[in-house]
Amino acid sequence: MTAAHPDLAASITGLQISYWLPGLVLTAALVIKLPSILKLWRDPLLRAVGGLLLFACAVFACAAPSTIAWTNRVTGVPNIAAPWVYSLITALSASWLLLVVHWRNGLTDRSAETRRATRWVVWVYAGVVVALWTLFALADVPVEQIRDLDTYYASTPFMREEILLYLLAQAVACSITTRLVWNWIRTDGLDGWLRWGLRFLGVGFATNLLFSAAKFTAVVARWTGHDLDWLNTNIAPSAACIAATLVAIGFIVPHAGQYLQERWLVRRRHRSLRPLARLMRTVAGSREPLALRATPEMRLIRRETYIRDALLQLSRFLDEDLRVRAYDAALALGHERGRAQALAAAVTLLDAVESERSSAPGAGTGEPDTTYLLQEIQAVSEVLHSPDEIKAVRARAAVPAESMSTHEYRVFPGDDSRTPSRNAGRQR
Repeated sequence: MTAAHPDLAASITGLQISYWLPGLVLTAALVIKLPSILKLWRDPLLRAVGGLLLFACAVFACAAPSTIAWTNRVTGVPNIAAPWVYSLITALSASWLLLVVHWRNGLTDRSAETRRATRWVVWVYAGVVVALWTLFALADVPVEQIRDLDTYYASTPFMREEILLYLLAQAVACSITTRLVWNWIRTDGLDGWLRWGLRFLGVGFATNLLFSAAKFTAVVARWTGHDLDWLNTNIAPSAACIAATLVAIGFIVPHAGQYLQERWLVRRRHRSLRPLARLMRTVAGSREPLALRATPEMRLIRRETYIRDALLQLSRFLDEDLRVRAYDAALALGHERGRAQALAAAVTLLDAVESERSSAPGAGTGEPDTTYLLQEIQAVSEVLHSPDEIKAVRARAAVPAESMSTHEYRVFPGDDSRTPSRNAGRQR
């Protein structure tokens, strides 16, 4: 996404290969964004992103040395590739500005002011493109230069103005975009992956400024009779390729990161439900449905459905009184409320499975409450990984209420007050 152009081609093979590497990364970013762009084509922000990626891909494809030589040869005009690539660079610079115009403070802006700014950017940069072709037509550039055109013709009338014009248009757009992107990074409420994507964008656009600085320095050096062409042929193209790769990654990270995170969370949830699914096999009488070609989301849904169906079959064996005693016992052992609820549900569930195996209804007289079990199967399954804690809670819950001290208190997390436990209240 940088101002790559004919004279950016390096004199060594390594730098020539690097032209295609950022091009491939940019193409990957475009492919990832393309479905959203086509689906929401009316969104000016997405159109700006699409235009940015498209022009960036075109710049690197057309700036490759082989493409430059082919263009000059096919048209029969020496250095005709220069205004063509300069025009693509200018269009790319305009797309940077359109991106920041339509995205202010992280939100799409469709105000009248935004529409005026959009028209201003389009007309100004369209005028720059017209001026580039006009200046090239007036310039005398008979000697073909594929790698160092900017410095070779730095003092040539009209070509000198053309070089300065496209560099100035690129530098202005890059400076504005860099500043606003770094402002967005500091915006509150941004998604973590989006913030990382903006960081890559910010570093990428900032690296573009190095490209502009190297170009300007090499051109000014020619005016003063010095030779700093290595800035033009080595430093500038390296900065261009690095910047393009970073900006492309900036567009890829939010999508790829969010996708991978969601896949990881789904698989993690599926794995964490395995202990409870195994426990439910004795109730269901069979294993959960298995489909090797099913998506991770579908496998998770099937496991959750399998567990909940088995829990409903087991509901008549649930002992509500045992659940209450187990909850009090878990609190007395120092567990926080959420953990205590999960441990109490696990104790009740294990007791119900044993009762189901012996075909004996639960001993409790309370009405079974399956709401928590059905809604919090994740938490219940996770505590099944801690058999020692379950055993301790189960043992304490089995102690008759009458044998517990009337002065036993339950301390709620975050509350300095002491409340008599359920069993102590019953005894009194």
